[in-house]
Parts: sequence; C-alpha cells; structure tokens
Amino acid sequence: MFHQVLDPTGSVAGDTLLALVPVVVLLVLLAAVRMSAWQAVIIGSVVTIVLGVAVWQAPFGSTMAAYGLGAATGVWSVNWIVFWGVIIYNTLVQTGAFGEFRGWLISRATADVRVQALLLAWAFGALLEGLVGFGYPWAVVAPILIGLGVADLAAIRIAAIANNAPVSYGALGAPIIGLAAVTGLPLMDLSSSIGRIVAILALAPPFILIYLVSGRRGLRDGWPLAIVASLGYILGQFPTAEFVGPYLPDIIGALVSFAALLILLRFWRPRTILGFGGRELSADEQAATQRQATEGQVGSIGRALIPFGILIVVVVLWTGPWSPLTKYVPFDPSVPMLASLSHQAAVVDWKFAPFVAGTAILVSWLIILAVLRPNGRQLSRVFRDTFKQMWGALLVGPFIFGLAYVFNYTGMASSMANGFAKVGTVFIILAPVLGWIAVALSGSNTSSNAVFGAFQYSVAKLLGAPPLLFPSLNSVGAEVGKPIAPQTASVGVSTTKFVRNEGEVIRYNMPWTIGILVYLIAIGCLYYFVLPGAMR
Repeated sequence: MFHQVLDPTGSVAGDTLLALVPVVVLLVLLAAVRMSAWQAVIIGSVVTIVLGVAVWQAPFGSTMAAYGLGAATGVWSVNWIVFWGVIIYNTLVQTGAFGEFRGWLISRATADVRVQALLLAWAFGALLEGLVGFGYPWAVVAPILIGLGVADLAAIRIAAIANNAPVSYGALGAPIIGLAAVTGLPLMDLSSSIGRIVAILALAPPFILIYLVSGRRGLRDGWPLAIVASLGYILGQFPTAEFVGPYLPDIIGALVSFAALLILLRFWRPRTILGFGGRELSADEQAATQRQATEGQVGSIGRALIPFGILIVVVVLWTGPWSPLTKYVPFDPSVPMLASLSHQAAVVDWKFAPFVAGTAILVSWLIILAVLRPNGRQLSRVFRDTFKQMWGALLVGPFIFGLAYVFNYTGMASSMANGFAKVGTVFIILAPVLGWIAVALSGSNTSSNAVFGAFQYSVAKLLGAPPLLFPSLNSVGAEVGKPIAPQTASVGVSTTKFVRNEGEVIRYNMPWTIGILVYLIAIGCLYYFVLPGAMR
C-alpha cells in the first residue's frame, strides 16, 4: 500500500506551493493562453502525474490506475447525466415543444420589464440551467430580453446574474455528483447542505434583477414580485434538494416559481407598467410591447409541460432514497493508500452502478419520445446538435476527474490542505473565494468541485469545521463566479452581438458578482459560527 508523503520538501510553504502547481497550470492555460478546456486539462493531468510520482513518490502504476478510475467516474457519474439531459433539451427544441413553452411564457410576461426579467431570466433560466447548464440560459434568455426592449449588454448581465442561484444543481445535478465522487461524502448530505446555502442565496437575485432593469423606482412598487419569485423557487428547490437529491431542484424550483408568479399576476400587478430603465410605458407602448412579445408564438402549454412532468416523475421514483436501483453496484475497483493526514487506510475508487441517474434520464427520454413522436430527421438533428455542442465538455469530464483522483491519491491535496489550514478560522472567507476563482477561470462548477472538493473537505477536518460546509461553499462559490467565467460567457453571448467580445461582458458583470460573493461569505459565516449543526 502506498503511504502518502505529507511534506515532500520539508517545508509547509514549499509543499503548498508545489501542490498548487497543477491548479496554476490549469488557470494559466485557460485564462492567459486561452486554451480549450479539454486541451488544458490534458496538460494539467500530465503535470499532476509527474509531480505526484517524482515529488510525492507515488508509484507510477497505481497513479495511472487512479487516473483511470477518475476518468471512469467522470464519464459515468457526470457525462452520462449531462449527455442525456442535453439530448432531452434538443428533442424538445426539434419537436417544437420547447418553442411552445417559451412562446406561452413570453405571452404571459406582460409589458412590464420587471415581470419579464423574473419570468424569463430567473424562472426560465433556472429551468434551462437544471436541464442543460453550460451557459445555455444566457444564450436563450438574453436574445428574448433584447427583443423585448432591454439593452444588449444589460440583457446579458440580467441573464447571468439570474443564473447565480441554480448552478450547483445545473445539468441535473452534475456538479454535486462530482463533488460527492471526489470527497467520498454522501450525495444526499451534500445535496442537503448546498440546498440550505442556496435557499438563503436565492433570496437576493430577484431584487437585484428588478433593480437592474428598472432602478429604485421599480423596486418601490415591484418588491412583491421579487419576494414571490425567490420564495417560489426556494419552495421547489429546498425540499427537493433535502429529500430527493441533486437531480431536480432547479427544474422543480423553476416550475414552482413560474406558477407562483403567474398566480400573483392574476390577483395583483404593480401600479405602474415600467419599461427598461424604469420609464413608465404609455398605453400604446404597452400594447406594442405585448404584440412584439406574442407575435408568432403558440399559446398552448399542455404538450410543452408533459416532458418536464415525465422527467420529474421518472427521476424522483428512480433516484429517491426509497429506490434500490442506484444502490446496486456490481463493480467497484479501487486503489488503496495510507492517508498522510489521518494515517488511516483509504481508497480512490469507481463505483459502477448501472442504474445511476443518467440511466433514469435516458429512460425519461425514451418515454418522452413516445409522447412527442419525433421523426427520423429530427432525431438525427438531436444527436448531431448534441455532439456538436457537447464534445468538448464530454472530453473535459474524464480528464478533469482523472486529474482530481491523482491529486488526491498522491497526497498533493493533503499537503495543500495542510498548508491552507494554517490560516485558521479565516479560511471561512477563502472557501467560497477559491470556488469563485476556479469557476471564473475554468468555466465549470463541476471542474471546480473536482479539483478543490477533496482539498476543502480535508481543510474542514483539520480545522474541526462542520465537514459539509467548506465543500458546499466551494460549489456555491462557483455558482457566484459563473457570470465572469470566460467559457460560460462565450456560450452565453453566442446569440448576441457580443460574440468574441466576452471581455466587455465580464467587466460589466464583475461588480455585482463580487457583491453576491460577499453575501455568500456572510452566509458561510452564519453556518460556521451560528448554525454549524446544519452542515454536519
């Protein structure tokens, strides 16, 4: 059994700096060299393996075996979910069901820009994030807002800020599934702990969105919209994350938020109808805006909602704590080691569970096919578009998890955790900031969790902190960093005039993103000092 070395250089500072090299290499390649993510993680993998073998003295064969198990985890635990989630999305697009849902939603958004922002950017964006992720909420929502009269750059920022809260549960929970894989923490526990943080975080964005589209005037009589939008999302997201798991909180939260806002609008509306910038719209302008929004749109909703209902029912029945399907693990290869921090035997492994959530989503898609009945040409386009959109992300999955497994197996994560633990309680500030930095440069919450998840967990154990808190803050910190992530921005601006001008978008988003990060740090302090039991 390989015995991890905690201090290969004999210096805590030296060990920490050397352990940071793979992270720095990744960030430099992504941010400075602007290399594609899949290429960067291959180079980062090589650097990690060389350091692990040469400096941390890990056996080469076992190190490569750990890399292989990590790659398998990336494919089966993450890619298998993300691929079928995007397949479902593209099936809805090709059959027109998605267009019907979008058209129905736009037709009910009213001429008031505050209602448009909350229904389209907040609730609809959360639905897209839950299904697909990867910047698609920006790409779909921003052009709709621009068409409704919102300035181009502001529309992108609104779509980005609205996307803050849902990201950890994006792509049917892929980031949290990845976090559970690298930390060994129970998936349901992480889903619950992150849900408790997100439930507080989600109180703020609707108010920010109203301010961004209509200023203080819009908040004065539009605040009930923000309350209902945030509480509606939380009412769906929180119990789902707490009792069902990480696959559906965004989707159910989005649908509940839709329903809550539409019910509110039947009984109450703001006294004045405001356009972008907080300017009161005349009756003629209101009518013109409504005509523009509804032109060519389909009013039916039944056919569009059925696929979401199928997905929710199948995934809940399949993956809930009452189901034995996901617990069947016929194959569990592992590589053992003696951990340098705990001095106890540990393993990195790949649990092959054939009936994981990705398989449930595949089954959901097959049932959706029976309902929507796409023809052969449409199905061909579904797979063509999915591979065109996803091939780079599908390559990143196995490479980044291979890197993360080597980082953990060789002891590099333990050495880095040992160094960062020396800062003591101040680490409660660093935990979300590290997730924010990692996703801002890598563009992926899943990648951020893969690289830093085990490290955050190790620091929590060294400091005696609530064990779920730092990994959870890493994931939610990554949510907050999404609006300034170059790779996410490149997808998000792909349907606007800011194509290949992501830098201006990122600079425009930066102040609000930093503000929300400070709010997240305050939430972290609340759980660290006041409610630590909620993170155990």
